[in-house]
Amino acid sequence: MQAANAGIILGGTRLIYAGDTNEASISIRNSDKNNDYLIQSWLDNDDEKNSAKVPFVVTPPLFRLDRESDNILRIAKVGGNLPSDRETLYWLSVRSIGATPKEITGSSLQLVLRTRIKFIYRPSSLNNDAALNAYRSLSFIRQDGELVVKNPTPYYVTLATLKVGGKDVEEPGMVSPYGELRVKVSGSGAIEWQSINDYGGLSQTARQ
Repeated sequence: MQAANAGIILGGTRLIYAGDTNEASISIRNSDKNNDYLIQSWLDNDDEKNSAKVPFVVTPPLFRLDRESDNILRIAKVGGNLPSDRETLYWLSVRSIGATPKEITGSSLQLVLRTRIKFIYRPSSLNNDAALNAYRSLSFIRQDGELVVKNPTPYYVTLATLKVGGKDVEEPGMVSPYGELRVKVSGSGAIEWQSINDYGGLSQTARQ
C-alpha cells in the first residue's frame, strides 16, 4: 500500500527498520504531470514531549523532485541505545512544497502538504513472522464502559478494524509493546479484530 499527498506518493504507509541491517528505504514518486516539488523529510519521536535527538538520519533530507520522477529516501541509524526487547516507534514526515509557476508575478497562495507515516525500529532479537501474528495475542477486558486491549508482545499492533457484538468501533487505534489501549464501547457480544501488517495490508480476522 502507498501513502499519497497531492502528486507525491510514498511507497508504503509504514516503514520497518530491521535491527540487523544498515538502513531502511522507501520510494517517493512525483506523479504530477505539471509541477515539480521541493521535498523535505525528517523523523520525530513518538512522544511529542520527548526532546531527545532521534538516533536516525534521513537522506536526502531536502531535494527537488521533478514532475513524473522518482527518488529513494534512505534512513540509517546513527547511534542511540534503543531497547533490544521491543520495538520503538518514530514518525517519518515528508513535506512537499510545490514550485511557483514563473508566470505568476503578484501575490499567490502556495500550499505546503505533509505526509506522516509510522517508522518502527525492530531490534534483531525480534522475529518478523512473530510480528505478523502478534495481533492474535491481544486480549480484551470490559471495564466501566470501556474495552481494555492488552498487548503481551514486543510488537506494535495497529488495529484496522474492531467489532463488539458486530458493531464497528471507529478509529480503534494502536497498542504499544507490553502496553494497553482503552476504547469506549457500548453493548456486548463477541469481539472481532484485524490489524495492519508490515506491508500495510490487513490481517485475517481474530475473535474472542
